[in-house]
Amino acid sequence: MPSSRRGAPPVLIAIVGGSGSGKTWLAKKLERALAPDAMRLCLDSFYHDRSHLPPTRRARINFDQPGAIDWALAEAAVRSLMKGGVARIPSYDFKTHSRFKATQLLQPKRFIILDGLWLLRRRALRPFFRWRIYVDCPMRVRLQRRLDRDTRLRGRSKESVKRQFRQMVQPMHRRYVAPQARWADLVLPGDCRPRDVDRLVARIRAGVCPN
Repeated sequence: MPSSRRGAPPVLIAIVGGSGSGKTWLAKKLERALAPDAMRLCLDSFYHDRSHLPPTRRARINFDQPGAIDWALAEAAVRSLMKGGVARIPSYDFKTHSRFKATQLLQPKRFIILDGLWLLRRRALRPFFRWRIYVDCPMRVRLQRRLDRDTRLRGRSKESVKRQFRQMVQPMHRRYVAPQARWADLVLPGDCRPRDVDRLVARIRAGVCPN
């Protein structure tokens, strides 16, 4: 684990799971419960900028495979935070598949919660994670959550969401997301209860080994 100029490095917590599994919900719950000592960072912020492509080309891109992420930028941000430095985080527009000009400057805190689809696949990142949590959720639940989110927040039609889920999301989930459970210290259900989160928070604060 890297050293820090301010003493012990932050505790980095990885939350991994399929699209719609509940990993963002869990990350936000942990961030609130560990406040003011926690910050949340989402891998979704590091999708490649596609502003140079025409909209028709952008619509055909498979965003559900690991190559859609700018891993060099994501790993640089994690390394900076773990050393006690700041990290400049891009802002991503999912409606246009491009980055906003504005970026966010993050200062490290004691607990850094990072959620994303493929975090545990990255050999360069795995040693940094003190906790590796996989959220396991049935396909039908994930699809319904994706329908609710993409039609409400991203202007998508139900038909397009279902088609993308069938053709890209679920095949990529089986190939890239689900196998990561073998690297997890803890596997939680997608509908975990508040008391499960409370117990997890208590263990994290106490520094209890996840194994």
